[in-house]
Amino acid sequence: IVIPLYNEEENVTILHENLKKVLNALDTDYEIIYVDDGSIDRTLNILEDIQRSDKEVIVISLRRNFGQTAAFAAGFDLSKGDIVITMDGDLQNDPMDIPRLIDAIKDYDIVSGWRKKRKDPFFTRRLPSIIANWLISKVTGVKLHDYGCSLKAYRREVIKNLKLYGEMHRFIPAVASWYGVKVGEIETTPHPRLRGKSK
Repeated sequence: IVIPLYNEEENVTILHENLKKVLNALDTDYEIIYVDDGSIDRTLNILEDIQRSDKEVIVISLRRNFGQTAAFAAGFDLSKGDIVITMDGDLQNDPMDIPRLIDAIKDYDIVSGWRKKRKDPFFTRRLPSIIANWLISKVTGVKLHDYGCSLKAYRREVIKNLKLYGEMHRFIPAVASWYGVKVGEIETTPHPRLRGKSK
């Protein structure tokens, strides 16, 4: 599991507890890679405390805020799993969706989450997202409802050769599809942000 975090001190501990409940119920080895993207609050300190007490946790600290794509790339480089799952650290992605992603990727190379029932404001978040998703699907030929959802599962061989930059993490399914990979989509359970500020 690769999770970028930027100034999420209020969410880190809850996120980790929720993740552990789900992952410990799975019959498989796992690792959690937290990537601190130059946080200026206590996020990194809390992550380091978690790492000291949990052998499944790896913490990467970026020296400044490079953005989500760079954070994902750093996590991908260090990951060892056959399946790599990405998610946000703001508690809006639900760890309970992880087993469904793992099950779905048996038939695909990438499985993308679809926040069908988003809890965000319509005009400022959902409408621009609807337009962007339609446009990206039209241009790339890869039909996804929700390119912006960070909750995704990738087979290792798909991500190991990708060179990521800018905001490219949103377009990985489209770029990877040009190499002939199979892309699937499942509906996920979005939650509203309750603590901290949207980035």
